[in-house]
Amino acid sequence: MLRISVTTRSGGATVTLEGRLAGPWVDELARCWTSVTAVRDAQSVRVELEAVTFIDSAGKALLRTMHEQGAALLASGCMTRAILEEIGTKSRERRSRGAEKDGGD
Repeated sequence: MLRISVTTRSGGATVTLEGRLAGPWVDELARCWTSVTAVRDAQSVRVELEAVTFIDSAGKALLRTMHEQGAALLASGCMTRAILEEIGTKSRERRSRGAEKDGGD
């Protein structure tokens, strides 16, 4: 089970997740993400994962997409911080490979 709460704030929104980001809940978060980003810029959205207890591979892929679109991902637990570090590292590697293909750095 995953609880998704969306709170609007001046200049953006906060998406708070609680529980397991796995299975059908990944699709539910994707629908929520589409809804939130339809009315505000992804860079103004914070995704708080402090109460997330598990993230499967599809959940990691969705978080990576959200991060690459500009969302700020926040976590406090060891597991979620490690996953977010992995997502950030892979995103930087992808950008670096893209720059190399485009003739950049």
